[in-house]
Amino acid sequence: MKKSHILNVGVQVLPLVEDVYPVVDKAIEAIQASGVKYEVGPLETVLEGDDLNRLLEIAKSAHLACFESGAKKVVTVIKIADALEGTSIKEIVAKYRKVE
Repeated sequence: MKKSHILNVGVQVLPLVEDVYPVVDKAIEAIQASGVKYEVGPLETVLEGDDLNRLLEIAKSAHLACFESGAKKVVTVIKIADALEGTSIKEIVAKYRKVE
C-alpha cells in the first residue's frame, strides 16, 4: 500500500432523541470544523483523506458532538472504504452522476 493515498470513512450518527436533526447538525459542524473534504448524504456523511487515524478521530468528534448537543444515547456507524491504489468520493460515485 502506498504510504499516502486517499481513502473514505462513512459516518452515520444516530442520536436516540425525539428531534434528531439539530443533533445531527452539530455532528456535521464538528466534521466541517476539521477541514477535511466531506460529503453529506441522506443517510451518512463521507469523509475523505489520506490519514485513517485522523478520519476516525473526526468521526469520534462527530459522535461526541451529539452528547454535547444533549443526546443521552448515540449509536454511530463507521464504514471504511479503501483500496491499494486509493479511492475517492468522486471515483466511487462518478458513474452515478452527470458530468458537470
